[in-house]
Amino acid sequence: MQHRIDINKYGPRGQTMAEAIQSCVHCGFCLAACPTYKVLGEEMDSPRGRIYLMKEVLEEKLSIEEAQPYLDRCLGCIGCVPTCPSGVRYDELIVSYRAFSEPQRRRSLTDSMARRMIAETLPYPSRFRKAVASGKVGKLFKGAMPEKMGAMLGLIPTDLPVDKPLPPFYPAKGKRRAKVALLSGCVQTVLDPDINWATLRVLSENGVEIVIPQAQGCCGSIMMHIGEEERAKKLARQNLQAFRPNEVDAIITNAAGCGSGMKEYGLLFKGLPEESEAEQFAHKVQDITVFLDKLGFKPPAALPEPLTVAYQDACHLLHAQGIRNPPRNLLASIPNLTLLEVGDGGLCCGSAGTYNIEQPEIAHQLGQRKVQHILNTGAQAVVSGNIGCLTQIQTHLTERGISLPLFHTVKLLDWAYRQTN
Repeated sequence: MQHRIDINKYGPRGQTMAEAIQSCVHCGFCLAACPTYKVLGEEMDSPRGRIYLMKEVLEEKLSIEEAQPYLDRCLGCIGCVPTCPSGVRYDELIVSYRAFSEPQRRRSLTDSMARRMIAETLPYPSRFRKAVASGKVGKLFKGAMPEKMGAMLGLIPTDLPVDKPLPPFYPAKGKRRAKVALLSGCVQTVLDPDINWATLRVLSENGVEIVIPQAQGCCGSIMMHIGEEERAKKLARQNLQAFRPNEVDAIITNAAGCGSGMKEYGLLFKGLPEESEAEQFAHKVQDITVFLDKLGFKPPAALPEPLTVAYQDACHLLHAQGIRNPPRNLLASIPNLTLLEVGDGGLCCGSAGTYNIEQPEIAHQLGQRKVQHILNTGAQAVVSGNIGCLTQIQTHLTERGISLPLFHTVKLLDWAYRQTN
C-alpha cells in the first residue's frame, strides 16, 4: 500500500506507522481473524480497512473524527498480526496511532467522564477498591445512566475478596534455582488477589525466590490501549525506577495484558532518553507460564479426582506475545487432568482492556460467542491466563444462569500442588 505520509509530523513513531502502512498489501488474510469483522461484516471494521483509514488521516485526506468510529471499534486483540503473510505490525501501528489521535479528539461529556473514571481509578488499587464499593450504590440507578457508565457498573462484582497485601520477599522452597521480580498489577489485585499469592507459592515450589518491589505500580497497559500516552509513560517510569532487571533472572507477570504492555515499553519511549532502559526492562519480562516451562516445571502428583478443563487463550498471550504451548504444557503435566481446546481459533472474548466499557454491544456479542464455544466443549471448568478474560467469561456465564468454575492458570497449578503435597 503506497503512502505519502510526512513522517516528520508525527514524532518518533512516524516512521513506525509509515512502515506498517507500507507493509500492508490489502490481501485480506486478516479478515477471518478479526472479531469485529466477524460481528459487523464491514470492510472498515477489519484490520486492512482500518489501516487504510489511518493512512488517509496521516496523509491529511480524512479527518480524525471521520475515521474514529471504526478505529474505536478495534479491540486491539492483535489476532490479525500472526495471520498476516506480509508481517504488518498492526500492533505497533494501532498503539502509535491512538497516541497521536487521542489528544486531538472531540469527545462528548459522558465519554470524557467515563474515560477519566477509567484513568483515575483502574491503575490505582486503593482507588479502584473504593470505586467498586461506591459503584454498588450506582447499580441501583444503572438503567438511568448513559450506556458506557451502565456497562462499567455491570462489570462490578457483588462482593470483593479481602485485600491481601504482598510481602516484599518470598523465599524459594528447597534449593534456589532462580530469582525473579513479580509485577503485582492493579485491577487484578482488587478483583482476585489470590492469583498473586498462588503465583508466589507455585514459583517457590519450583525453587524460585521472588522479590516484590514495593514502589511498583500499574504497568500502564490500560492507558496505552486507550491512547493516553502521557499517563502510560508516567506509570511506566515508576516501574522502571522500582524494578532492578539486572538483579533478577526475569520480571514475572501473570496477566496477559500487563505482559504484553510491558514488552512494548521500548515503543512507548521510542526516541526518548529512557528508550534503552525501557528495552532492557522489556527484554526481562516473561509470563509465568513461559518462565516455568523454560525452567523445568515440577509436576504435581495426580489429582484426587479426574478433572476436565477448557483452556481459553487470552489474546495478549496468544496473539500479542505468541505464547501458545507453555500454559498447555504446564496444565497437561498435571495427572488426572484432561485439557480441552475451546475451538474458536483464539477469537477475542470482548474484554480487551476497557473494550467492554467503551463498546459494550460488540463486547456482549463476543462474550456470548466465547461462552457458547466453552460450553460446547463440555468441560467441568475453564482456565485462562488473564483477569480480564476471566471477568468477561464469568459475567456472561452469570447472565445465562450457568455456574462453571473459572481458574487462572497459576491458581489451578497451585490448587493441584496443595491437593497432592
